[in-house]
Amino acid sequence: MSSEDRKKRGPEPTPEDPQKKEEAAAQPEEKVEEPQGSPGDPASVEEPAAEAEEAAGEAPVAGEEARHEEELARLRGELEATRRERDEYLDALRRLKAEFENSRKRMERETQRIRESAAERLVAELLPVLDNLDRALEAEGDIREGVRATRDQLTDVLAREGLTPIASDGQHFDPSVHEAVMSQPSEGHEEGTIVQTLERGYMFNGRPIRPAKVVVAV
Repeated sequence: MSSEDRKKRGPEPTPEDPQKKEEAAAQPEEKVEEPQGSPGDPASVEEPAAEAEEAAGEAPVAGEEARHEEELARLRGELEATRRERDEYLDALRRLKAEFENSRKRMERETQRIRESAAERLVAELLPVLDNLDRALEAEGDIREGVRATRDQLTDVLAREGLTPIASDGQHFDPSVHEAVMSQPSEGHEEGTIVQTLERGYMFNGRPIRPAKVVVAV
């Protein structure tokens, strides 16, 4: 073999020493122990992972329950405050209603008392008129003067209470205080003038309580 061929093939392997080979075979093979919990132990990997997942699952549930309890406590407080406010309003409304009812009853009693007092005063003032009528009936002869005097006395009593007659004869017709019963031609009166009063009208304290029934010229 030439030197060029040896270069191409490379260096030849050195023969092993038989003694070293026997010593290496006689030495026991050392066993490498894997540390507990190493990636090669599936149980050691799964247990911490499961515990972490369980702890992660329990924490949100507990937090959610706590928030629910706080929300319920807040709502209960608001409901209780609303109930107290409602009771206060109802109590105030009941008191106001009772005061209004008492005031209404007092006004009714006062109005009734005023009416009775006014009626009593009017009747007391009319008693002398009744006495004069009795005397006119007991008198002999013409009683026209007695009746006229009694009428004047009655008119005065009613005038003090606010009753006044409505002017009609010769007045221009006013539909607010006059009632036209009929109409007739009249040369001596302008059209719309009252020529005759059939029934006298009256006003009480400035308000008409009975219109005068009249005949109007056309």
